Amino acid sequence: MRIIDTDVHESFSSIKDLVPYLPEPYKSWIANGAWRGFSQPFAYTSPGLGNRADVRSADGSASVSDYSLMRRQLLDEYDLSHAVLTGYFYPTGLKLQYGLATALAAAYNDYVVEHWLSKDERFLGSIQINARDPEAAAREIDRMAAHPKMRQVMLPVVDDIAYGHPMYRPIFEAAERNRLMVAFHHTTFAQGPYGMGLHYMERHCLIPISLMPQVISLVCNGVFDAYPNLRFIILEGGFSWLPHVMWRMDREYRQGRVEVPWLKKLPSQHCRERLRLSTQPTEDISSEDWMKLIDLMGTDDILVFSTDYPHFDFDDPNAAIPKSLPPTTREKILWRNAAEFYELGEHNKKIPSEAAE
Repeated sequence: MRIIDTDVHESFSSIKDLVPYLPEPYKSWIANGAWRGFSQPFAYTSPGLGNRADVRSADGSASVSDYSLMRRQLLDEYDLSHAVLTGYFYPTGLKLQYGLATALAAAYNDYVVEHWLSKDERFLGSIQINARDPEAAAREIDRMAAHPKMRQVMLPVVDDIAYGHPMYRPIFEAAERNRLMVAFHHTTFAQGPYGMGLHYMERHCLIPISLMPQVISLVCNGVFDAYPNLRFIILEGGFSWLPHVMWRMDREYRQGRVEVPWLKKLPSQHCRERLRLSTQPTEDISSEDWMKLIDLMGTDDILVFSTDYPHFDFDDPNAAIPKSLPPTTREKILWRNAAEFYELGEHNKKIPSEAAE
């Protein structure tokens, strides 16, 4: 059976890899070590320091920048049809010096085109932006949308942005006019209602709590209605929470829709028609409970498969999606829903890698 992986994290080996793609003065800032990248607010306790323990370079160091390793461990190992690259580097997290963040986003996009997208026909790309400068973000979307492998705009979920706010409309306008999807991915900057908690385990449990408000914000503030051709995807947040959010929004809409006259459909209908959720991390539940959750969502069109490679909680497609699910449902989760979402169509045949000697 075909497999499309909707959340694969590529990266660089050092922030200085972006120097050749940066304009001055930012080129000198990074080259001289004035900014060394985002700091991590916790210590990973997993053997791979946040990644699988076997994601290692030849010298034994952790590696998320090695295409040949990714090809061997993921693309070829699971015979993927496509892998959607979603990055490790989200410049929106830089709250100060928005000019630097905008330049870094453009540099990273150019780096990914040269060092990742060019190496394997199975890769699809995500346009990184600095959402804190929406007009500049829209220009970057327009610039990168011409690349045939770019399929979506990446909006990182951070602790102080609700993307339904009108100030972010230029981003959605640019995505819609370029026929791109819009993806949301949690980050180390995303927090729960009382911060990150006191332990990584606590913070990891809170990840869905940072994603739910984005869905609510987009729906209630009319983004779905204002941009009828846009489609949205939530990555790396699980999916069991969605029925609750759909029910709650529907209830509030029935009681208070006079306040949101721009909302022309039940919120749950918007979600079923144009929102997709990646499965990772999958719930440790029986296939019967999988089907109950899908029934509560009202459709089996919403879920798309992802491994979250190379993270420590990697989901193996042979184990994460129960083989006892109805064959048509399992097929839709593993590839058909993603093929439809990313407009890959029935021509979605695996194309051999140019690097697969």
